[in-house]
Amino acid sequence: MKKFLPILALALLGLPLAAGAAVSLKRTIIFDGRATEVTAVPPSFTANSSTVNGDLWITTDELTRATGFEVKPQGVCRKELCFPLPSARKSEFVITRGANGSKVQWFNLSAFARMLHQPVAYDAALATWYFGPRPEVQNNYLGSFQAPNFTLPDMDGKPHSLSDFRGKKVLIITWASW
Repeated sequence: MKKFLPILALALLGLPLAAGAAVSLKRTIIFDGRATEVTAVPPSFTANSSTVNGDLWITTDELTRATGFEVKPQGVCRKELCFPLPSARKSEFVITRGANGSKVQWFNLSAFARMLHQPVAYDAALATWYFGPRPEVQNNYLGSFQAPNFTLPDMDGKPHSLSDFRGKKVLIITWASW
């Protein structure tokens, strides 16, 4: 019995690690400032596949839930906005996988972002993908020369918004430790 106690203790200690592995099956997408949890790509998806390559593949249902975009015959669309996918490269963006009659359509959101020149940041430790504003959204501020509004606290903790100073000259000094 004493011989098996250390083995039992190691097995019990390994349970939280195994439970943690289940947590890693979820990933988070932050798109348009909204966080959405999506499932991980199943191992069968990556087996014998050169299409994954570290990109963010999600189901088309998750694409719609996380971003509002839908895959349509004319392209990837949200409301009146539609981006056609290059027909010669369609397999880089959309593939169908599955077995036993359950086919699932997968979409490569990171390749789509690259095509649109949309900035993307990925944190592997947190399994989180952040998609920044597309260039045309970022560049809208250049047409008016008006900075986007933001709110920050002063040294006493009182919040101040940039919009509070519209029409006045403002000097903004920034600093970063990195």
